Amino acid sequence: MTPADLSRTVLHAVRRAVDENALRAPVPARVRVERTRPGGRGDYACAVALQLAGPAALPAGEVAEILRERVQGAPGIDGVEVTGPGFLNFTLGDSDGLAAVVRVVGGCGTEYGHGDALAGAPVSFVPVDEPRARVVTGTVERLLRAQGADVGARTEDGEALYVVPVPAEDRDLFTRLGSDAARWALLRAAPHDRARCTGSDELLVQQESNPLFRVRYAYARTRALSRNARQLGFRAEYEESVDAPALGALLADHPGVLAAAARHREPDRVARQLEAVAQAFFDFHDSAGPLPVGDEKPSAAHRSRLALAEAAGTVLAGGLSLLGISAPEVL
Repeated sequence: MTPADLSRTVLHAVRRAVDENALRAPVPARVRVERTRPGGRGDYACAVALQLAGPAALPAGEVAEILRERVQGAPGIDGVEVTGPGFLNFTLGDSDGLAAVVRVVGGCGTEYGHGDALAGAPVSFVPVDEPRARVVTGTVERLLRAQGADVGARTEDGEALYVVPVPAEDRDLFTRLGSDAARWALLRAAPHDRARCTGSDELLVQQESNPLFRVRYAYARTRALSRNARQLGFRAEYEESVDAPALGALLADHPGVLAAAARHREPDRVARQLEAVAQAFFDFHDSAGPLPVGDEKPSAAHRSRLALAEAAGTVLAGGLSLLGISAPEVL
């Protein structure tokens, strides 16, 4: 991991903390990391927690702990320690954290990120007869179940949850767009924001400007890579380090994003995550394709890149499933 990679990883942790309402402060344009001084702890240090403490109205040490929780375990980082008034100190290791993420995704399949963060929390929904409310409610139910919540439990101690987002203006949305595009239009905006139904016909266009198309196309592309690899006589196997810090960080963050989306009843967090994963996958694919070119023979590098591509596809398919949107293997 380079200093630039580490800076981006810390910046991503800040954005995630702000998105999860764990930190209320403006996200800086960049985060500076520098080599620790002789006698210091770790390989690099960062003072971003001191920078954010004032706007967040929190002690710098508490801000540092919030960020430490979200950086610990990222690919390429062996350890994170809070020192002094709130410095983050990073120890970088030779171990490939991305390898572990890829293998966990492979083992869990599309249920990667499901867990027990909300285990034992009984929730019963009060139905609201409005199209967007029904879509959001059903999606939140799936998110809660994926985190172990006891949805539908009848108990006096349970939470009766009214999901009443800003109503959709277009009641013919499903007829006009079909289920997948209509659901994306209703779920992509935060429940307290108005869904962008005007101009939503763009969600039917198979172009890069269409975020739903990009997410589904990224998934379809990962499946095509696997098919093409089999034709060339090799399969995915993470055998050596792959340089894809942005994609690796997003895959590692995915369980936390799903848990936050369930906890805050905000499925739009999942949609934004999928957009980010799709973009990072395309950046990775364009810079280091998983398939051999020309007379090049399949190698450990190709097998490892393909394993990462398949992990990205698995995350995209799992996220779309939670949103109730199909993931075609061919577009």
